[in-house]
Amino acid sequence: MTSTTLQPEQRGWVRPLLHALVWAAAVLALLGVFMLYTQPEFMVEMSQQLWACF
Repeated sequence: MTSTTLQPEQRGWVRPLLHALVWAAAVLALLGVFMLYTQPEFMVEMSQQLWACF
């Protein structure tokens, strides 16, 4: 039976790839939030929904 675990020399690319994916996800989330802030009607709707909670 063969093992599916990666040897240390094979894992060298996993950490940088994971690091890059986390950074890419963070940048995409920030860009998405920025795009929403450029739409005034969205911001008005969000503020009305937030105010309705109280």
